[in-house]
Amino acid sequence: MYNGLPTATQALFSRSRKSPRHRHGSYGEKALADPQAARYQGAMSDQTPFEIYVVTTPGLESVLCAEMKAAGFARPQPGKGGVVTHGGWREVWRANLELRGATRVLARIGAVRVLHLAQLDKRARKFPWADFLHADVPVRVDASCTQSRIYHAGAAAQRIARAITEELGAPIAEDAEITIKARIDDDLCTFSIDTSGEPLHKRGFKEAVNKAPMRETMASLFLRQCGYDGKEPVVDPMCGSGTFVIEAAEIAAGLKPGRARSFAFEKLASFDAAAWAALKAAGTTTPPTVRFYGSDRDAGAIKMSQENAGRAGVSAWTDFHHHAISDLNPPEGGPGLVILNPPYGGRIGDTRLLYALYGTLGKVLMSRFRGWRVGIITNEPALAKVTELPFLPNPAPVLHGGIKVTLYRTGPLGA
Repeated sequence: MYNGLPTATQALFSRSRKSPRHRHGSYGEKALADPQAARYQGAMSDQTPFEIYVVTTPGLESVLCAEMKAAGFARPQPGKGGVVTHGGWREVWRANLELRGATRVLARIGAVRVLHLAQLDKRARKFPWADFLHADVPVRVDASCTQSRIYHAGAAAQRIARAITEELGAPIAEDAEITIKARIDDDLCTFSIDTSGEPLHKRGFKEAVNKAPMRETMASLFLRQCGYDGKEPVVDPMCGSGTFVIEAAEIAAGLKPGRARSFAFEKLASFDAAAWAALKAAGTTTPPTVRFYGSDRDAGAIKMSQENAGRAGVSAWTDFHHHAISDLNPPEGGPGLVILNPPYGGRIGDTRLLYALYGTLGKVLMSRFRGWRVGIITNEPALAKVTELPFLPNPAPVLHGGIKVTLYRTGPLGA
């Protein structure tokens, strides 16, 4: 699991997992991991891999894992709430810059075994924070405790924060861009740096949003779940602020999702501005061979979508029109994907009032979109059923705005 840790620390971690918890007290000081040994050796170098944890929306871990495999990340393994991979700082930068489905990227920089707060204080003071942090850049510390003798997360965070500021000199601030995350699990305290800062769905383009918008990160993974590969047209007949349409166009053009924003890792000691500039400039943008369409009965939504598409640089490949579902027709260019995040109970309105809308949607798609695939996100199985569309088996539900939603997918209609 902790393949990025030195051998001695791996062995200690393995031993603690196999030993009953009541035996932990029998460990002598010599058996405890030394703080200097519990660091990622060569973490400042791109040649020595360390563990990188890429966070995503729970329920979409396997989809992000597939994206990471396709992008060439080393041996990604899905877990609860994210995907583990290994690499150097370049891979950390690349994950933030290029992964469309990632929420944030954590760099696991080391671990120490701790049985009480005084020990945590001592070992946090000896940890090589200067390898990762600048003395003049503010930091914040978050902590969590699970099945450990240290059970007070707030007290643990205070000890680590005090160690950083007194040993390194870095100020502590609640609004700091750099966050150290300490996870104390079974008496092993793992230190990670949140290298993203602002959540990665904040890409810097969507200034205008409609009610209950779909996050870009989720939209990209839903598109992938529907089999979208950037080579077919996409239609969103309830486009809201244009997320699905813009995301599909960016994928088709090969645009990097993080191209227009900054990241927390730019303030770390490991940051190389020249290497980062080269990474951002690498790759090519290719104009798509197909177009992407959004429509909505709300004229304000169309205006928002057009403005957001302009800021994202995809206006040349997108079209937005003001009309109702009943006026929806397939665009030229052959079959593709219809995907939408329509109103549903708990998100917008009364479920009973939505049956007619979903029924109309199903009739329009079945009668006019032969050969097209469909993806509908909703939390109500009854609403999906009203469409009478031939849905495939459902993937796992995911949380969207505090509500569990499911992606209902079809194969080519009429096939």
